[in-house]
Amino acid sequence: MLTAASLLAVVALGLSAAHSKVNKHKPWIETSYHGVITENTDVVLLDPPLVALDKDAPIPYAGEICAFNIHGLEAPFEAVVLNGTSGEGQVRARGLVDCELQKEYTFIIQAHDCGSGPGGTEGKKSHKAVVHIQVNDVNEFAPVFREPQYQAAVTEGKIYDNILQVEATDQDCSPQYSQICNYQITTTNIPFAIDRNGNIRNTEKLIYDEEQQYEIQVTAWDCGQKRALHSVLVRIDVKPVCKPGWQGWNKRVDYEPGTGSKPLFPKMHLETCGGPLSSVRTTVDLLTSHIGKGCDRETYSEKSMQKLCGASSGSTDLLPAPSAATNWTTSLMTDSGRDSDLIFRFDGHQAAKIPDWVVPQKLMDQFTIATWMKHGPSPGLRAEKETLLCNSDKTEMNRHHYSLYVHNCRLVFLLRRDFTQMDTFRPAEFHWKLDQICDKEWHYYVVNVEFPAVTLYVDGVTFDPYLVTDDWPIHPSQIDVQLTVGACWQGGEVTKPRFTQYFRGSLSGMTLRPGKIESQKVISCLQACKEGLDINSLESLDKSIKFHFNPAQSILVMEGEDLENMNTAVKKVSYINSRQFPTPGVRHLRISTTVQCFGEDTCITIPDIEAVVMVLQPSEPRITITGMERQTHPASDLRAQGVALFRQLHIISTVNTGDTVAHSTDKRQGILEEIIHNLDYCDILVLGEELRPDQESLQLQRSILHGKHLDATNSTSGMSIYGVDSMANYEEVIREVHYYNLRPEDLTERRFRLTCSELNGRYTSNEFNSEVSILHNSEVRAHVSQSVAAPKHMQLVHHPYMIDELYPEHTSGVPSVATMVIVMCIASLVVVVVLGIYRIHLTHQQEVKLSATSNEQDGTWDDSALTITVNPMENVQYAQATEEVVTSEEENEEEDEDEDEDEDDITSAESDDSEEEADVQLPTIQGTKRLNWQKTTY
Repeated sequence: MLTAASLLAVVALGLSAAHSKVNKHKPWIETSYHGVITENTDVVLLDPPLVALDKDAPIPYAGEICAFNIHGLEAPFEAVVLNGTSGEGQVRARGLVDCELQKEYTFIIQAHDCGSGPGGTEGKKSHKAVVHIQVNDVNEFAPVFREPQYQAAVTEGKIYDNILQVEATDQDCSPQYSQICNYQITTTNIPFAIDRNGNIRNTEKLIYDEEQQYEIQVTAWDCGQKRALHSVLVRIDVKPVCKPGWQGWNKRVDYEPGTGSKPLFPKMHLETCGGPLSSVRTTVDLLTSHIGKGCDRETYSEKSMQKLCGASSGSTDLLPAPSAATNWTTSLMTDSGRDSDLIFRFDGHQAAKIPDWVVPQKLMDQFTIATWMKHGPSPGLRAEKETLLCNSDKTEMNRHHYSLYVHNCRLVFLLRRDFTQMDTFRPAEFHWKLDQICDKEWHYYVVNVEFPAVTLYVDGVTFDPYLVTDDWPIHPSQIDVQLTVGACWQGGEVTKPRFTQYFRGSLSGMTLRPGKIESQKVISCLQACKEGLDINSLESLDKSIKFHFNPAQSILVMEGEDLENMNTAVKKVSYINSRQFPTPGVRHLRISTTVQCFGEDTCITIPDIEAVVMVLQPSEPRITITGMERQTHPASDLRAQGVALFRQLHIISTVNTGDTVAHSTDKRQGILEEIIHNLDYCDILVLGEELRPDQESLQLQRSILHGKHLDATNSTSGMSIYGVDSMANYEEVIREVHYYNLRPEDLTERRFRLTCSELNGRYTSNEFNSEVSILHNSEVRAHVSQSVAAPKHMQLVHHPYMIDELYPEHTSGVPSVATMVIVMCIASLVVVVVLGIYRIHLTHQQEVKLSATSNEQDGTWDDSALTITVNPMENVQYAQATEEVVTSEEENEEEDEDEDEDEDDITSAESDDSEEEADVQLPTIQGTKRLNWQKTTY
């Protein structure tokens, strides 16, 4: 029997079987789908369309489609049912898709029916279908060039198929929009073209001289015809046809004085156009023949240069500056445009006779002849002798005792001894054949004679004669000889004495030194150039580079095998000028180079290059002399110890370190800066009548010159102190120059003028005048009498402010009785003290007169009457007045007692002083080299 439970189970099982028979089939869809979606949208177009079919239709629920499920969580898509009965569906994006991020998507989709009832129970799934979706691109990006700009270089004269290629990109994802379909040059009127691939070419030959660089603007389009937002700049440099040579050098290099060594070619390098080299030889030539005597040398006088270089004393300057004392050079032509460098030009018609008092009487076996000479080839097929220096008979005969001359570009020195010196056949003519003699350049020639040997120095380099001829000595005679410069004197064997064998060229600094020969060190110093070539950081120069300077350092030769090392070495070549005040102007440079290749003597030719060094104008110094301009001395001082003319002398030099700033109402100069430099002479000129040698003189202790590069000459027109030395040493020496006058009775004053120079007059000081007033005995007595009489006529000067403070009750200006009493008492005391000191002074009168250490101010007197200002409350002022009166009394009595003796003769003490000073008085000559001895009237 069946129970109730069993019956219920049977019923449920029957119902289930009935329903399963209703939803018998699974939905059906295509096995694959292809879809397309445009970026930035959400609708997907599927092919075929999304439709699910179910065979259970039209049974409700069982034949309907309830959903489409997508498998693949990363897919940004969803599927929706549009119509459950027909099974239509749609796939769409959950958000906007970007082709540039992902171009394609693939995922799985399934369809679900609605099952057997509203709840979708016992629903069935279709098979899985593959969906492939492609994202369509939108042309949203413009082309962009890969580089911000492009640059290329081409050689002139060639047509290039492809100079360079520009390239643009597009960020769009599709080929249609991401590919660049066209390029275009937007710059007009240029000889260039571009193709679809961005290749730029020139359409005609480029010429470097016409255009060295072209700037081109280029744009691009993608295949969707979207243009680039920004064009790109293309620079094309045009290079000249590769020519071997130096590149990267400046035609002008400015040199500022005082800056030391300055590189000439800091960026220069040698272009060899790729040819392999085995060696390079470079020569740098500094051309300075137009500067002074061949280069920038010190322009001091010959005497100053010899003193500076330590030359032996005793030389005679045969070509000094024209002056009253050296008038034999007055008729010669001088070249005054050489920066104070004294140069004499001879054109074959001028010569100079050297006075007998200047010429050394006898030349011994040792002597030196030195001169600067600039000479060119002589005209004519058979050139005549051109005499630089000649010593010949003055009259009757025509014998040459010694001479230096040029003949056919050969330098010849003739030395004929006489029988009093030797009586054998000995060397007499010495010949040198040198290129320097006729190269039209300045050279320094020194002939050192150590008979019978003769040595020639040219620019410090020794040369032996190539030919020496002998001759017999000259027979002795009583005929006087004549020394000449620029020609030879023919005094005999002719109708009229005349010059012959004239010199054509330039001479300077000719000296003759008997008894001694110069050392090579001194000769090198005298001709040394102060400018030249240099190598910076010589220690860092590569060891493979060989270099060589000529003695003047105007030519530098460098050799090496490695091109890079040679380029580095050339960059170190510098110009240097060690003068404090160099000669401004242009110096020319020439660089010549030879190159050798492997297995060949010369493979390429390197052209020479020329440049200039511009030496700028140095700041000109202003030399200023200051000191005491007026001083008064009694006549006895001039007789006894003399008067120091420039005791308070000061010499300074300043330069203007700034430019002048001019305004309409205000003109201001730059800052004056004191500098230190040398002087080469100071002249003391007597103004008015010349000194009377029997009673007046300027004297200087010789010991003052010891240890200094200074010397001095003296004359009746003044004194010249010369030599290259510091301003401090000049000050020290000039302060010791004393003026003496043994008989000053007929003089009331003497005036002197001091001027100093640097670089032989290139820079001169102001004219400083010093006046010495002379007090005679009568003037001294009158002066002292006034001083002694002053207490009897004392003038009382009251200070109002003192009276107001001490005696306010007497502000009316009337002195009180007490004040008058005090004044009278003090005046009486002053007279008593003066008389007492005067009597003591008489006892020691002679010692005071003979004292050699008298204060210079004791001899300076004031011609005005003595005025004493008395303060009744301060005894100190009266003590000062008392001292003045005492001094006046002493001098008055002293002069009264010795008046007769002073008028007749000098004292014994003064005679002793004069004898003492005579030992140190400088040698007197007829005149001084630079002083203008014209008399000045005041």
